[in-house]
Amino acid sequence: ITSADASSRFSHLQRNINMDFQSMGIEMKMTAILATMLAILIGIVQLQKPSCKEEKPPSSRFLPCAVTEPTKRAYEVYTLIYTTIWIGIFACVVAFQIYERLDAWGYLYLCGGLSLPFLLQPFVLPSCGMNSPDAHRKWYERYSMKANLWIAVYSFIGNYWYTHYFYSVLKARYSMPAHRLNNVPIALYFATHFYFSTYHAFSNILLRWVTRSFENGFMRNVLFWSVVVSFSYFTAFMETLTISSYPYYSFEDKHMAYTTGSAFYGIYFLVSFPTFFYFETQVDDKEGKHTTLWETFVSSCGAGMMILCLLDFVRLYIGVNLVVGGA
Repeated sequence: ITSADASSRFSHLQRNINMDFQSMGIEMKMTAILATMLAILIGIVQLQKPSCKEEKPPSSRFLPCAVTEPTKRAYEVYTLIYTTIWIGIFACVVAFQIYERLDAWGYLYLCGGLSLPFLLQPFVLPSCGMNSPDAHRKWYERYSMKANLWIAVYSFIGNYWYTHYFYSVLKARYSMPAHRLNNVPIALYFATHFYFSTYHAFSNILLRWVTRSFENGFMRNVLFWSVVVSFSYFTAFMETLTISSYPYYSFEDKHMAYTTGSAFYGIYFLVSFPTFFYFETQVDDKEGKHTTLWETFVSSCGAGMMILCLLDFVRLYIGVNLVVGGA
């Protein structure tokens, strides 16, 4: 067999694989994509060398250490606990179609109300109900205050700017009754806050497991970024899937929204997951450098600008015009 014949056969095989993939149903496509990601991650984990460091309690491989990182631990545990509440409420709203009885103010009350346990927590419950050292700090020095500010700024940028990439590239549309800012329902600015708070709590857990379970080096870096990429895609897909039965958020091509759209949405988290993970790591170190609120604001804006550039690079590559604005 000549090299030309081999190349021709390989090209033919590749075309057949692509055609088979295109003809698969959306359920099979997503199963294949996610299973492939999981298999790659398992393979990379097998290549890791376990960390030789003596960790304090074993639980600190996932959550911050209760002894050396009590502030971050309290915030993340609080976030995980409240996550079960807001997901339960949202599930009831969708399952029982309560959204059919909501007007523009109803959506605003629902999403605004569900965001308050995060937004007010630094002021009303700085201890997170777990004796967090934040309770003994000034309000502007509290980690929970900085974490909420970081997420809030990022959420605002995402709604105000990034949503228009969904409108232009994926032909997405919000059709529920809503008060709008830059043609984006204001209720979503609040909803994004509790969604993103939850996403980043889980990403912190995964990335902490990577950095504390395995020896530092090239292979751990490969695993770290593989987890970032995989969890970004998984998060984006699961959000799209869980609200798929909600009729007032629609796409021109739902199959593309699940597959390509999840990758497009996942760009958000490629930047924000590692940035938030390394944000304010010395909050419980009395002699370490502490981040100010202004530095928090700048950090979130910087991550937001990086994401905006990445989204626009993809838009330019696809060759789609961007339309921003609206009443």
